[in-house]
Amino acid sequence: MGEPTVKTEEGRGVSPSPITHEEADANHVATGAKRDATAQPVDTMDPVLDGASSKPADDRTLPRRDHLWLRRARSPRRPRLWFEILLIAVSYWTYSLIRNAVPERRAKALENANWIWDTEQHLGIAVERSINHAVNSVTWLIVGMNYYYATLHFIVTIGVLVWLFRRHPGRYAAGRLVLFATTAVALLGYYLYPLAPPRLMAGNSFIDTVVHHETWGSMASGNLKNMSNQYAAMPSMHIGWSLWCGLTIFALARAPWTKILGLLYPTLTLVVIVATANHFWLDAVGGMICLSFGFAVSYLWYGSLPARLPRDVDEGAEDAAGGPVRRLRMFRPLARTVRTARTTRTAAAPTARGASTAQGGTAAVRNGTAVRDTSAGGRPEAASSRGAHTAS
Repeated sequence: MGEPTVKTEEGRGVSPSPITHEEADANHVATGAKRDATAQPVDTMDPVLDGASSKPADDRTLPRRDHLWLRRARSPRRPRLWFEILLIAVSYWTYSLIRNAVPERRAKALENANWIWDTEQHLGIAVERSINHAVNSVTWLIVGMNYYYATLHFIVTIGVLVWLFRRHPGRYAAGRLVLFATTAVALLGYYLYPLAPPRLMAGNSFIDTVVHHETWGSMASGNLKNMSNQYAAMPSMHIGWSLWCGLTIFALARAPWTKILGLLYPTLTLVVIVATANHFWLDAVGGMICLSFGFAVSYLWYGSLPARLPRDVDEGAEDAAGGPVRRLRMFRPLARTVRTARTTRTAAAPTARGASTAQGGTAAVRNGTAVRDTSAGGRPEAASSRGAHTAS
């Protein structure tokens, strides 16, 4: 009866708890200590936005520089002419140096050549000698094939690289990677499996067409034979490179006749390397396997075949981390539309705020409840809940 009562918001009176303030404080301290022993402290401050926080930033929430570098390296980009010329020159010089530095091992190379020839004869697929003699009987044809073998191997490959550089810059790097990976794995074949070409085999009546017709240009015969490894026939890079050119032209060219020429080029190259007795046709199979490896490397790096990458790229955009990214030119109309909409929305925002200020105090309906703005920058209040308070 003499105990004081406490009024709640509803107006009802309740008796105070018999627990004293000292006991409540003790219970609060004990409960808080137990909770802190099992729970980790929570830092509500954002380590990225608030530099005053003492908690170090979580590496998983921040972009890592090595990941950004890897993403940029694997994204299509516009090639730079000076860099590509330097890269191709250094790469071919390195390829020639390593290829010619591989031990020739003449005895082993001739032994491998005899084994391949005997195997083909046993299987009934030894057609190289018949083609060599048949084409050699037509002088103008075999002379043309000698020059074809000596020159187009480089001219067409460089021409396709230049075409990719100018017309398909977004696919250039991936196509170049295919060519480089193909050539690199071929060097391993030259080292592991030295092989003499058919024209150097004794007792099998193959005709060295360059020596027989005294044509110029072949690094495999004549006065230039000492500048090249004569026993690096497996795999055939004439087939590896020409097939890369043919498939690239077939996949990316628009004119049907150009696609046909692209497929005819490696086919004619196969006839030439066999007719001139520079390769067994099984060397061509080795070149195809190396090219398959090159396409696999490019696919793993870029996540797509070269022909499926965007044709062109545009530099200048920046990602969230501040680094440059490459925007696909095919998305330019979409990006332009987004920029226009964003500019229009930004310009219209001050006008909308001014209209809202001028109409302060007017009623509106939000989620089925009447609200009004009490001031120019004030928070909207529900008219139904505030009416009684205002009247009182």
